[in-house]
Amino acid sequence: MAIGHYIKEIGRGKDGARPLTREQAADLFGQVLDGSVTDLEMGAFCVAMRIKGETDQEMAGFLDATYARMQRVPSAQTTSPTIVIPTYNGARKLPVLTPLLALLLAREGLPVLIHGTATESSRVFTSKVLAALDIPAQTAMTEIAPGAVKFYPTALLCPGLQRLLEVRRVLNLRNPAHSLVKLMNPCAGKGLLVTSYTHPEYAVSMAATLQLLNANALLIRGTEGEAVADPRRTPKMQAIVGGVAQDLDAYQGGSLGVLPDLPKSTDTDITAAYIRQVLSGTQAVPQPIAQQVATIAKLAAGI
Repeated sequence: MAIGHYIKEIGRGKDGARPLTREQAADLFGQVLDGSVTDLEMGAFCVAMRIKGETDQEMAGFLDATYARMQRVPSAQTTSPTIVIPTYNGARKLPVLTPLLALLLAREGLPVLIHGTATESSRVFTSKVLAALDIPAQTAMTEIAPGAVKFYPTALLCPGLQRLLEVRRVLNLRNPAHSLVKLMNPCAGKGLLVTSYTHPEYAVSMAATLQLLNANALLIRGTEGEAVADPRRTPKMQAIVGGVAQDLDAYQGGSLGVLPDLPKSTDTDITAAYIRQVLSGTQAVPQPIAQQVATIAKLAAGI
């Protein structure tokens, strides 16, 4: 079934476009993920949605379609939820410390699932730093034990979603897949999503979708798009438990009084060496990241 009738609704421009229902969005996105649309239709979909923007109902429908096609990560036999961390932005100016967050959470006895892919050629991505820390990308859907960290490439979870993310390299524009992956929970069982936004308007739209989905999540202002606290300042944090949102009191305006001794480079090996130093205690855990870890552990204990 072609998607031209959907393009007609969403492609009327920012003011003239009409929102899709959750069911319509699921049907549209499912066809895109299945590869049953032409390249022209896929490009039209991406550009139209980029101009229009997604509603929470549309994003929920896109997620419904994705989950129907996704390989799920089996849950370990544990009472703790799996901590889910999407990583799709990487490092541009600051070292990517998403692996540090994951390993600190694992040290608290939590199972940690990281999923992601490289979406640009000019950044250092979490997957490279994880590999330097001897955490390779998974090639099969295996459960995550408490205290362990595993990285699942997007292509393993949902090949159609990987193809849609790759469209950015051709069009040089984001599309709904780039927002969807930050809301995605690949766990077969109980999970706590740790995710982030870059621009304030996404804080509102992401929170609305997470509430609609009755999700459990921690939503923060990320570091260059990554879901780890900026080591130089405490970000705004919002907890969403069972779809109910609550602002947390962690936010601190401005920079810390004493800044951490961060690597001066985003280089993969230098970042991995710094993370090892923090884990061994020879470098202090940056206070905002320590606070984020404590907040996540507290939320996980209550789920």
